[in-house]
Order: sequence, then structure tokens, then C-alpha cells
Amino acid sequence: MVHAAAYVGFAIPHLLRSASRICPAHSALVVLRHSAFCYCTVNGTIKSKRKMDHLERTANNFRQEVISQAKVCGITNESETVKRLRLAIANKDFTFRAGQWVDFFIPGMSVTGGFSMCSSPGLLEREGVLELAVKYADHPPARWIHTECTLDSEVALRVGADLHGYQEGKGNGYKMGTVKLYYSAKNTNELLFKKNILGLMNAFPGKITCRFHVTQQSSQICEELEPHVTEGRISEKDLEKHVAKDTLWYICGPPPMIESISKLLYNFGVPRNCVFFEKWW
Repeated sequence: MVHAAAYVGFAIPHLLRSASRICPAHSALVVLRHSAFCYCTVNGTIKSKRKMDHLERTANNFRQEVISQAKVCGITNESETVKRLRLAIANKDFTFRAGQWVDFFIPGMSVTGGFSMCSSPGLLEREGVLELAVKYADHPPARWIHTECTLDSEVALRVGADLHGYQEGKGNGYKMGTVKLYYSAKNTNELLFKKNILGLMNAFPGKITCRFHVTQQSSQICEELEPHVTEGRISEKDLEKHVAKDTLWYICGPPPMIESISKLLYNFGVPRNCVFFEKWW
């Protein structure tokens, strides 16, 4: 788990982690240029064997002591393969920071899920709910969410991977940098949270930019999205122009994509301690 010291640094990686760890068919790469310094809970990469259980993979990660009961209060289809789960949290002491994930306990199931929040901590503070984006998979917790979970289903949650953030103007010497996001999917319907990303681009002009890549687009691209869409995969040329000594790279996606992109960056001369990723399957 890594966190760059940028105001948007905990918003974008958090969003992409949701789209990658839970939605391995999506690929995203964040290029973050920082103006001051970077604070990381883990400085480097985390690897895990595909068949390891979630709790085994994350055994060395920090976890809060609080385990909270939660009730499903909303289920929506974010795409053909991804469900957004809205959970009402019972324990008032339950908190999280952007970029964290939860251990997801299902009554009667021995396998524990590991899912990232796709909602902000502010939503939890205001309404007492959080949201998860879960892609269909044969992994028992994900399959349960897609095939058995209903409104009022009860589960339990525990927050893991404590991250720390810094905000500009707090007297800590930090000045906000820039974020360039490359986000690849089969088609625009599978580009999760695209409206949220466009909203961030509008809210932080010049600070956050994004290129959406689609590899199998057959329908017409909507007018709002069209200027930001490129057909085809993220290319070597796309990445090479961002290589600089003060650039950090965050990669989310299936293991082959992570391996090929990271190898490409190393060939460009990017130091290994500036490339961050996780493998969760």
C-alpha cells in the first residue's frame, strides 16, 4: 500500500485500487509528479501468490481492531460484470481513510474477502454508509455478492492498510503536484467511475488529467467522454514522455499488465523505488 503526499494522491490511487484489485480486467496507471516529498507505508512493491487466501496475503498489514457489523442497503449494477454494494455501518467507531480496504466477513463462509472502498470517508461521516465495487469472479466472497447477496444481508467489516495523508497549506512544506491517469478497459461501459474522474478533472484543471483507452469499442463514444478517449492499449510512447526524476508511477491491473508496464519503466531508467503496484490474485 502506498500513498503519495498529494491532495489528490489519496483520491486517485484509492479509486483505481477499487477498479483493479476487485476488477482485474481493468488496467490503470497513475503518473504522479510531486513537488515536495512522498510518504509511503510501504516503499516498493507487494507480491503474492495467486492461490493464497486474502488473509494470508495481507497477514503483515496493519488492521484496525474494530470489526463492525454492516447491512446491505443498496445493490446496483455498475457494469455488466461489476456490482456496487452500499453498506450501512452499525459501529459508530468504524472509520477509514481513502486508499484503505476491508476484510469482508460473510456469515457461514470460511473464506474472507478483501475489497477496496469506492466511496469517500466523507460519505461514511455524513450518512453512515460506505460502498464497494466488486467484479464477478469465482472467488467465493465475490461470487456470493453477485449471486446470493440481497438487500438487508448482514456482513462484518474490518479496515486494513493504514495510510497517511498530507494536505497542502497545513504548514508541512507540501505543495500539490500533478496526476496523469491512463485508464484502459474493453469499452467505455467498462470504464468504472468515469463521471467521477471527469468531475475531478474539472475540479482540478491542470492538476489532474486522464486518457481513457478502449480496446474493443463498437458503439459510438458519448460527446462528453470522446475528447479523453484513445482507441488501443496504453503504449510505450504514452509513458516515455512522462519519465522524469520527480515522477512516481502507480500501476493497477492484471499481473501480466503490471509486469509488462513495470519492465518497460525500468528499461526507461525509472528507479524501482518510484514504481508501485500490488498483485492480489
